[in-house]
Amino acid sequence: MKIFDYFRNPRGKKESAAARKYRERSEAGRNIMTVTCFFGVLFLGLIGYYGYFLQVTSQEMIGSSYNARLDAFADRVTRGPIKSIDGQVLAETKTVNGTDTRYYPYEYLYTHSVGYSGKNGRTGLESLGNFYLLSSHVNLLERAFNELSGKKNPGDTLVTTLDSRIQSTASDALGKHRGAVIAMEPDTGRILTMVSQPNFNANEVDARWAELTADSNRAVLVNRATQGLYPPGSTFKILTLLEYIREHPGDWQNFTFDCSGSYKSSGYTLKCYHGEKHGHQTLLQAFANSCNGAFASIGEGLDTGRFRELAETCGFNGSLPYDLAYSKNTFALADDSGVWEKAQTAIGQGKTQITPLLNLMVTAAIANGGTMMKPYLADHVEAATGQTVKKFLPSSAGSIMSAAEAEALTTYMRSVVTDGTGSAFRGASYQAAGKTGSAETGVGDNSHAWFVGFAPVDDPKIAVCVIAEDGGSGGSVAAPIARKVMDEYFKDYPVTGKK
Repeated sequence: MKIFDYFRNPRGKKESAAARKYRERSEAGRNIMTVTCFFGVLFLGLIGYYGYFLQVTSQEMIGSSYNARLDAFADRVTRGPIKSIDGQVLAETKTVNGTDTRYYPYEYLYTHSVGYSGKNGRTGLESLGNFYLLSSHVNLLERAFNELSGKKNPGDTLVTTLDSRIQSTASDALGKHRGAVIAMEPDTGRILTMVSQPNFNANEVDARWAELTADSNRAVLVNRATQGLYPPGSTFKILTLLEYIREHPGDWQNFTFDCSGSYKSSGYTLKCYHGEKHGHQTLLQAFANSCNGAFASIGEGLDTGRFRELAETCGFNGSLPYDLAYSKNTFALADDSGVWEKAQTAIGQGKTQITPLLNLMVTAAIANGGTMMKPYLADHVEAATGQTVKKFLPSSAGSIMSAAEAEALTTYMRSVVTDGTGSAFRGASYQAAGKTGSAETGVGDNSHAWFVGFAPVDDPKIAVCVIAEDGGSGGSVAAPIARKVMDEYFKDYPVTGKK
């Protein structure tokens, strides 16, 4: 007797016909129920996936350059315009002799943020917003009329977070320098300006494609704001200071250093910028004056593993919460690194590489009490009638430091402006905090000029990062560029305090 038969009939009695019929019906019912449940779960799974596709992946699928359906969308919908947050048209479609052509009124100004769309693909917001630009939310009656008359439906409008006033100011301020200017709201992540030099005329991409791609020296297709990798120079002392605070919670403010203009480490000599002798320095003074010797000595004593952990928490060696193309930032200090490499890393030299985007994100997080926000360029989508059909909302990327640590760093960054290398901001109608940097390139005496900062100190509204390649001094070149950007921003905003 099978074991299952035993449990059904433990005494071995002969099963009656009625009992057998009842059992068979029960088993058939259970089988039907099992099959029904299986197909029910399968159906719910398909419904769930379809919903997920519509809400999450449909944009990526339809926007992909590998999707053949794109041509069908373009046959029925005129690609919509892209506008600045203040209503300026940054990209639009013009029809000439029955052919749709993408037109960029500002030519050079938005080539690395709005991007371009043509025979050689799409970049920037033209790529990211492809789904929305090829969607149309005109009413059903108008849509039916257009379909019957053979007319295309007007595509939706993608409204960016970019402010045309600030964009123009940033571009003019950067001038002929190669480099980048990028600014954002610290508490939202809305990018207010993104400028990269050198640039190119977005209307001529297809015609000049071979020329643009062949010029590797100028690399005009590279968005230096998000893809340019540079040694951070003294702007990295912000993280060195934070790590020192964490490793010396009880006495970090007691640090002092006597600067003679140069510092010896493992047989090498490291100099302050232009060999300046800072003399006796407190930690606050050493940070404000950007004393390399002081911070090299600090770096030699830091715990390498903890330092690397801090850097990776801030975005090094990993992915960033940003939807467009960017380069990976690297912090290479390892447990077996020598004392000289530790000293170099602490002052932003060595093997560390950072993008202006990440430098801005860390600075904005300090301004935002330690919380890093996800940077974004698209504000909302409008139908051709002007009705908002989608709004993009701020999102947090997590906390990279405590509020108390952010407050301490703000105090030190404020001292850079009031008493140190950030003198370009003195006399401003707002209180700014920041950090200058002059990063050696390894080619002669050339240095990249950096500035990161935010304002107003008591209620930050804007954070800015500037890099001018081979610009020299961050205080004399990059900081004045940032000052012009902030001045333009605060023309239309009330600010507090003047010091």
